[in-house]
Parts: sequence; structure tokens; C-alpha cells
Amino acid sequence: MTATFNLIEQLKQIPDYRKSKGKRHSLWFVLMLVLLGTLCGYRGYRPLADFTQQHWQVLCELLELPFETRQPSYSTFRRVLQQVDFVPFVGLFNHWSQSFIQLSEETWVAADGKSIKSTLSDYSESYQNFVSTVSAFTHQQGRVLHLQVSENKHISEIEVVRQIITALAGQPIVFTLDALHCQKKRSNQLLTSSNTI
Repeated sequence: MTATFNLIEQLKQIPDYRKSKGKRHSLWFVLMLVLLGTLCGYRGYRPLADFTQQHWQVLCELLELPFETRQPSYSTFRRVLQQVDFVPFVGLFNHWSQSFIQLSEETWVAADGKSIKSTLSDYSESYQNFVSTVSAFTHQQGRVLHLQVSENKHISEIEVVRQIITALAGQPIVFTLDALHCQKKRSNQLLTSSNTI
């Protein structure tokens, strides 16, 4: 059976945190422009606004919008990206990945976490907080199979990786992990939680 995935309909399911007053653009529309612009190499608020301006006619045709639709400014991209809840956004990606990336043979997969720039808080405390993304990606093609966003004060990377391994259980995967996950107790927990290692 062929999987179907309407990206616009999925983006419309992401809750819009903004108040109705003064809102000029639908959240799904801004997020779609962010996705398309990023895929084309436009990273940052002003580059995304440049991408939108340069390709506006094609974007209107692609998204079936009236050409007179107002273009989002760079400050619109900035406000949306600074405040949008990325948990449902990540869930959308994982749903897409499970639907379209099927592993038919043994695949080596790395699981690793990276902190997100400019998310550091609690500067004066000995244990600072930051947001990180933990992803499982294939060695050969570099395809991301699963993604999770977390704050290190709420959950450790070790636990997030365990959850990702559990989520991908049953697939022909051999995981490679860095030294953080090589503690004897944790290794036994991972081995008992999944048959994919």
C-alpha cells in the first residue's frame, strides 16, 4: 500500500500560539515557506524573506494562493521561529519518516545529540539548561529516521536515545553510540529494551 502524506494538511494540525489580532499569515503558510526556503539553502530570517520575495510567483502557484497575497517579512519569520512549539513539528517529521523510509536490509544507524544555538539559559548556575536535538540517522545515506527535541534539565540524552531505540525497535538496525552511552548499566538497559542492537 502506498503511503500518502499531505504536508499542508499536516502543518495545519500544528497549534497556532498567536492571537488572532494582527495576525496576517496562517502558521502553516509561514512554516511551509521556512521548509521550502531551508531546503533551497536559505537559512536565517532575512534569507527566508529574500527567498520568499525572489520566488513569490512560483510559490503562489505552488501553494494555490492569490498573487496579491501579502509576503511575510523577515520579522514575521523571526517571531514565528522564536515562539513556535516544535514538539508537534518534530512529531510531524517522525510520522513522515515512518511512512516513507522503509529499511529492507541491515542498516547502521548513529544516535547523537546536538545542542541548539542560542537556547542556553540559567547562565549563572553550575548546571545550565539548553535545548538539544537527538537524532537517529543512517551512516550510508545520512537519512534521519527519528528526531526528538529535549531540554537537558528535564531529561538526559541517555534517556532520549533509549526512547528513540525503543521507537525504532523491530527494524533491521545496528546502532552506533558515543562513549556517553557505553556505561555498563545503561548498555544492559538498552539491550533489554530493544532487539535492534
